[in-house]
Amino acid sequence: MTTPSVFQQIPTDQWVADNALVFAIRDAHPVSPGHTLVIPKRAVPSWFAATADEIAAMTALVAVVRAQLDEEFRPDGYNVGFNDGAAAGQTVFHAHTHVIPRFDGDVPDPTGGVRHAVIGRGRY
Repeated sequence: MTTPSVFQQIPTDQWVADNALVFAIRDAHPVSPGHTLVIPKRAVPSWFAATADEIAAMTALVAVVRAQLDEEFRPDGYNVGFNDGAAAGQTVFHAHTHVIPRFDGDVPDPTGGVRHAVIGRGRY
């Protein structure tokens, strides 16, 4: 018997949104208020191992989450993406997409956005 992933152990009453194939929770270690994860219900280790239907369901739920975050937190922008593989910083090997609200002034200069994931490459 396979042990469920840490995400599959989260009670449904902690989900902030869901659809047939995926669900969303607030990140346990948020980098900004409202930081949310969109996660396949099936324990798939990588975005690239997800089915086309799961990817479509994640994309659809990102839009639902964004609407919720717009209403609750009124952010000025978003970073949306995923880490795939240990070299990319993935620490939970159950695919998930981060929806990170961003706010004017939350960092001194946001130029480059997610490009800062590779140190020294964020500036153009």
